[in-house]
Amino acid sequence: METVGVRDLKAHLSRHLKRVRAGARLVVTDRGLAVATIAPVPSATETAWARRMVADGTAQWGGGKPVGVTCARGRGPTVSDAVIEDRG
Repeated sequence: METVGVRDLKAHLSRHLKRVRAGARLVVTDRGLAVATIAPVPSATETAWARRMVADGTAQWGGGKPVGVTCARGRGPTVSDAVIEDRG
């Protein structure tokens, strides 16, 4: 991943956004410390698998931020429960 200082980012924002559109991921630094990452937005083809799961009924999504993911058939614990159990 490439780094760019916050001052350079401000001065040349269009140029850096063009690099991101081309697929580059940039780490923004402030006084040498990483403070943010700028990355391209995932395309529709990268999330097509999730849309297919909703369409064929193996997953459900109401459009909001996922909270507790469960199987569409409602069997078993939620994924978040399994993660919490694994941490303990």
